[in-house]
Amino acid sequence: MKPEIKAELLAIGSLDIEQSLLGKITVPTAGPGAGKTAFFFRSGDQRVRLALNKDSPLKAVEEGNEIVILKDGKELARGQIEDELIHCPDQAYINMTEKCIYDCKFCPVPKLNGKVKTIEEITELIGKANASGKMKAISITSGVDESAEKELERALEVIDAVKEYNVPIGVCIYATSDSNKRLKAAGVDEIKYNVETMDRPIYREVCGDQDLEPILDALREAVEVFGKNKVCANFLIGLGETDESVERGIRELAAIGVVPILRPASKHPLREGEVFIERPSKERLLKLTKMLREVLDEYGLRADTFKTMCLPCTGCDLNPHSDLVEE
Repeated sequence: MKPEIKAELLAIGSLDIEQSLLGKITVPTAGPGAGKTAFFFRSGDQRVRLALNKDSPLKAVEEGNEIVILKDGKELARGQIEDELIHCPDQAYINMTEKCIYDCKFCPVPKLNGKVKTIEEITELIGKANASGKMKAISITSGVDESAEKELERALEVIDAVKEYNVPIGVCIYATSDSNKRLKAAGVDEIKYNVETMDRPIYREVCGDQDLEPILDALREAVEVFGKNKVCANFLIGLGETDESVERGIRELAAIGVVPILRPASKHPLREGEVFIERPSKERLLKLTKMLREVLDEYGLRADTFKTMCLPCTGCDLNPHSDLVEE
């Protein structure tokens, strides 16, 4: 699957497919895509995660042992539906807390009133994933039920219980004053603190009950604690920012050693009217991802060496190093 094709699939973000053709699919409980049924499609070395949508301009048909994705009757890609382990292939990617006290306007989680998993539920899920023989990594993410500090304590409990599996562990939670040092000491390999957007005025509009600067401070410290190519951050594209603003943000993050993940912003019906979202076109995704690759190369950073969380999965984003390769 060429980069241009994956970019087009990501730009549309959904597919009309008969559920009988799908394997194990889930409803994500974290981030802007929470609450939408989604699945993974793999073609060659590339994969993409698409939401299930009967009104999508993309249609899927079965030909032999392959799934063919069509647009306007023309073939875009062919491959297979790829089963998830937990949340994504190859990883036990667990959302500990499916609710959040923060109210980022692009995110439906605060309105979904999800559950808070017990430590026992989380460790049981990871144990089953390990028993499958397919678990290459453990990734932990979380909303915030009461406080970021409490979520850190829960993450530390989980890590202590599952580090016996001897696979890389990644964590994406809200930063606290001591989260970097405590997570590193607990055995975490990689860390992700999401910036959401690096455009300050937009950040104040969509995440007004938070402050971007302490997150950047935590990311800066994380690079010192975890090392190079161990720290990343989700960076949403489509909240009204300009390409120039994106480049400034990419450079600001790369300069402190952080690998940005350019994530296409997604509309959610629970947030209708609260936030401006325009999902980026394939042309914009390609342009910005090429820009990202150039900046990462300039700073000696890699997006294809991570072992946990979003960067090795590549389902929701164009990875600037592993996806920008012609067949």
